[in-house]
Amino acid sequence: AVSEDNKKEEVTDIPETEEAADAVKEETAEAETQTEEAADNASKGGFFKKKKDPRDEKIEELTDRVKRQMAEFENFRKRTEKEKSSMYEMGARDIIERILPVIDNFERGLAVIPEDKKEDPIAEGMEKIYKQIQKVFEEAGVKPIEAAGKEFDPNFHNAVMHVEDESLGENIVAEELQKGYMYRDSVVRHSMVKVAN
Repeated sequence: AVSEDNKKEEVTDIPETEEAADAVKEETAEAETQTEEAADNASKGGFFKKKKDPRDEKIEELTDRVKRQMAEFENFRKRTEKEKSSMYEMGARDIIERILPVIDNFERGLAVIPEDKKEDPIAEGMEKIYKQIQKVFEEAGVKPIEAAGKEFDPNFHNAVMHVEDESLGENIVAEELQKGYMYRDSVVRHSMVKVAN
């Protein structure tokens, strides 16, 4: 038989267990609340990194691709313009080189006309055509290279003869044998010259 004191102890033990159970329930509820808050923080970009949406990744990839394509197109456009410009320059130089012998022949023809025949209509016609060609060349950016009396410069002159002449300084062009020409900033044909000393 259980004594009265023991019964009282057993009875008082039960409420303590219920209180402990209530405390455990409260702690569990509190832990769940904290877990929910952590999940909210994660969705707002808090403690945990949010996984990227595949659509956002696709948008970034396509945007990057478009930027690269635009840069490639811009480079292609610049390269094409440069090539077109250089092709024009090459074509112009080629035409000028073909016309230069014609000008040389005009100059030779005009040089051999005697003084008394310079008033002749044929001589006057040749002179006018020659001046017209010179004007067209000048408008196109073609100009003759100055040589006679200038210091020899291998960038513009081609020395084919050498002469000793005390009246001229050292390395001075004594005579121009064939006229040289420049197209804009580049030499189309070097002047063929005789250099003194």
